[in-house]
Amino acid sequence: MTDRLQALAEAGVAIWIDDVSRQRLSSGNLAELVHDKHVVGVTSNPTIFSKALADADEYAEQTRDLAIRGVDVEEAVRALTTYDIRWACDVLRPAYDASGGVDGRVSIEVDPRLARDTERTIAEARALWWLVDRPNLFIKIPATREGLPAITAALAEGISVNVTLIFAIQRYREVMDAFLTGLEQAKANGHDLATIGSVASFFVSRVDTEVDKRLDKLGSDQGKGLRGKAAIANARLAFEAYEEVFGVWGRPQEGGGAGDRWQALEAAGAKPQRPLWASTSTKDPSLPDTIYVTELVTAGVVNTMPEATINAFDDHGEVHGDTVRGRYAEAREVINDLDALGISYDDVVRVLEDEGVEKFAASWKEVLDTVGNALEGARQ
Repeated sequence: MTDRLQALAEAGVAIWIDDVSRQRLSSGNLAELVHDKHVVGVTSNPTIFSKALADADEYAEQTRDLAIRGVDVEEAVRALTTYDIRWACDVLRPAYDASGGVDGRVSIEVDPRLARDTERTIAEARALWWLVDRPNLFIKIPATREGLPAITAALAEGISVNVTLIFAIQRYREVMDAFLTGLEQAKANGHDLATIGSVASFFVSRVDTEVDKRLDKLGSDQGKGLRGKAAIANARLAFEAYEEVFGVWGRPQEGGGAGDRWQALEAAGAKPQRPLWASTSTKDPSLPDTIYVTELVTAGVVNTMPEATINAFDDHGEVHGDTVRGRYAEAREVINDLDALGISYDDVVRVLEDEGVEKFAASWKEVLDTVGNALEGARQ
């Protein structure tokens, strides 16, 4: 049988799983995915933890101990979630070592309620970095305007960062600038740049969900022809922006020179901030279930998928060579056609960022409620 996931990895796409739970860890499932499905990284978010912590049995013993100690709910949540992340880091450590620190990474997000508070985000990033205490950790910081200086500050202290909730190309450019500034400061602070990692998580499927909803309201034939195209176009344009800053993967190549700032950092041992395709499960049943994998294949990226999408690609996914580079003009045409129909790109990405922050904050409240109830139950 064809190993489709191996072909994807050989095309330069790092396969990460967008999920973690105590059950996945204790059952050995994560280790199996690493061994059998070419998984080399893990991402988590408040929604994932909300679902995981609903499994009271897996967390009962630790929750009971926390209740006996009389800890408050927020400390309990951090104890439970960082335990899982630390364990996942240990499972992925061989991939981290084998890749020279590029892969084998596990992400944990700062409290999403702090997304508009720079100083508290920085403090939370420091605390999580200290709590997990693993070199292959990523601290997820949202790409809000207030998050940008927090990204720089964390990197400047040698903390590896997964920048999350990126939707807009302009905001992505600001994220890359925050990354470069952070590494420049880290170098000045005496940190070994080779040990600092970063990815920029560009959300994909949610763009189609929002745009297609607006297209359906228009009801025009032209609009119908644009359904399911905005997200991939947006991601491809993001990669074009990436190439402008970091150069073409596998240089030298004509027109593939990196910017001066990055060249100086690279010479000092820094690794590029790879684009990471997030939210790659297909929400629209009329679209292929592997579309956000197949259409975003190029060397030097990460695709973090739920297990169902990994399995779908393993079953019937196809690698048709590079489906990103050289498709930039086509992608711009899609965005321009949407604008001509009155669908504002700037408005779409603004709505998606606001909704993303709100959804993760709501999920975090569910986490707090779940753990709070469990603590109360354990104390009775």
